[in-house]
Amino acid sequence: MKFHLNNKTVLITGGTGSFGSAVVNRLLEQNIGEIRIFSRDEKKQNDMRIFYNDRRIKYFIGDVRELNSTDDAMIGVDYVFHAAALKQVPSCEFYPMEAVRTNVLGAENVMRSALAAKVKVCVVLSTDKAVYPINAMGISKAMMEKIMVAKSMQCDEQGGTILCATRYGNVMGSRGSVIPLFLEQIKNNQPLTITDSNMTRFLMSLEESVNLVFYAFENANPGDIFVQKSPASTIRDLAIAMKEIFSSSLDAKVIGTRHGEKLFESLVSREEMARAVDEGSFYRIPADVRDLNYSKYFSDGDSHITEHEDYTSHNTRRLDVDEVKNLLLKLDFIQEALT
Repeated sequence: MKFHLNNKTVLITGGTGSFGSAVVNRLLEQNIGEIRIFSRDEKKQNDMRIFYNDRRIKYFIGDVRELNSTDDAMIGVDYVFHAAALKQVPSCEFYPMEAVRTNVLGAENVMRSALAAKVKVCVVLSTDKAVYPINAMGISKAMMEKIMVAKSMQCDEQGGTILCATRYGNVMGSRGSVIPLFLEQIKNNQPLTITDSNMTRFLMSLEESVNLVFYAFENANPGDIFVQKSPASTIRDLAIAMKEIFSSSLDAKVIGTRHGEKLFESLVSREEMARAVDEGSFYRIPADVRDLNYSKYFSDGDSHITEHEDYTSHNTRRLDVDEVKNLLLKLDFIQEALT
């Protein structure tokens, strides 16, 4: 890595979640100075404290909705990974203002505090659902991205902090994702519930999600959004792979598309692909730095946009059942369930 974590301080908001724990594991392999876990769940923080028993990890109780909390936690921090969010689509559909308070206003607090504390890099975690959003969760994350880009224009004026984002597809094994659901249904001898057999989702491991964070820390310019290229699978093939791994004869039950769900997910829109930089395993989407010169919006178009298409779970590399099985068997919790 070009950037150095020796004796540096890293703050992870929502640090007790799946992403946070995976980032902590990677950071502990470095000569890290201090890891700050910021969240509002004292039970999970205590569990984490007992599990790691590492003095380099400090725990901060607070809520990203409170600017005073984020200000206090940010003092002396070098790098920030903002993972705290409301992530469940149904929850955000029923309580959209809660999604706004956490995913939009809370993220703005984190970025404001990072700028004030002059941290080196602040990476905010986004989602494929922010591209052409149709649900409240995706809309709130799309707004977070817009705020990040807008604030990144202030970086030079406020100490050179780099604000950027990482945008993820489905992370295998993360809380609320379909793979742990299928595993639980198999354990309980229940039919596997499939929303739509042809529905596709990107498949990305937690390790790859951490790689993306570190890539952003090392390579970001203000306002960049980073996307990792990922393969995809249909939900049907994913269910078949799970059944074959666990030698299950359970039926699959098609329950229909849930409210707020898409048939496929987009990681990069057509408009973004027109300016995206292909960096091998990743796409870098530079910030749209248009000012309030309205001709750039209304009279001066961009003919190159029509030459591109979205990067979606329908047109990325499609895995077959055996390839999905090979991916699943690399997951620790699948191996634990097998033993």
